[in-house]
Formats: sequence, C-alpha cells, structure tokens
Amino acid sequence: MSRRRRRNSDATISLTPMIDIMTVLLAVFMVTTPMLTTGIDLNLPKAGNSALTGNDHAVQISVDKFGKYYVGKTEVAQDEAVRRVVAMRGENPDLTIMINGDAAADYGAVMSIMGKLKAAGFQKVGLRTQLDVD
Repeated sequence: MSRRRRRNSDATISLTPMIDIMTVLLAVFMVTTPMLTTGIDLNLPKAGNSALTGNDHAVQISVDKFGKYYVGKTEVAQDEAVRRVVAMRGENPDLTIMINGDAAADYGAVMSIMGKLKAAGFQKVGLRTQLDVD
C-alpha cells in the first residue's frame, strides 16, 4: 500500500506588500490631483444659487475677455482647440468638456466654440459659472 504524503500548506496571505503598494498609489494620487486643475484666471459669470462649477475630470476650454481660446493653460486657435479634444476623445469616448467663459467675453466666441464641439459629436458640453452670493 502506498503512502500519500500530506502537504503542509500555509494558506495565509501577507498584507504588508499590498499595503505598501496602496500607500504609494495614494501618495501619487495626492500629489497629481492638484495638477489636474489647470486653466487661466477668469472672471466667471454669476448664475444664481445653483451654479455649475464644473467636473474635475472634464477637459477645460477657456475663453478670455479678449476672445482668445485656451485648452488648460495653452493658448490655441478655436479650430485647434476642437482638434485637440477630438484627439482626446479617441482615448475616452465619454469625454466631458467644460467651457469657462469670462464674464466680459464675447457671447459669440463662447457659443461658437460650443457649436463647433457639438458639431464634432460631443454630447457632454457644459458652461462653467460661479455662485452669485450677496
């Protein structure tokens, strides 16, 4: 009769490496998150008590009071701004775009970029405002 050996297996999982990895990931996200909020200094229009402040994960397109367009902090032409976000959509089909229009910006400049984005197939395009507090 053959004897079978019983294996003595240790079925414990060491949590130390997993905790180390999670700590490093947390530190990386804490450092990089403030860098994601980029843009130029604008005087946003006031919109009552329920302002649309913007999605932190949305692409920010800004229009300053002189009618210049910015993607993040980079000044670009209107058509170049549309081309850039179309290229970004290739990586993320559910891309959200927030348009930050200065209160003194030409209404036509803001609506023009919004129309071109809609024509390019973007469904999630919003206008960012600030709360009107007295």
